[in-house]
Amino acid sequence: MSADQSVPPVTQDEGGLPRDFESALAELEALVMKMEDGGLALDDSLLAYQRGVELARICQQRLDLAEEQVKVLQGSLLKPLDDASTEGEA
Repeated sequence: MSADQSVPPVTQDEGGLPRDFESALAELEALVMKMEDGGLALDDSLLAYQRGVELARICQQRLDLAEEQVKVLQGSLLKPLDDASTEGEA
């Protein structure tokens, strides 16, 4: 591969888990639907549940990270309502 060609982003880690929120959520939703259908054997259900827990953890981590990034970006823009209303009166 030449240096000017871009490398496609890796969407899964070494364990086969999605790295991005959207992929993890889509897989989790599909897994839940499959489990709710009731067609899985007990062992398959346990494996699906374990995978679901891992996917839910990834989703929560991505949401937590996004929330922290929003807080950093907003910084001092977030002010209590009382402070905002008294600024115009001074």
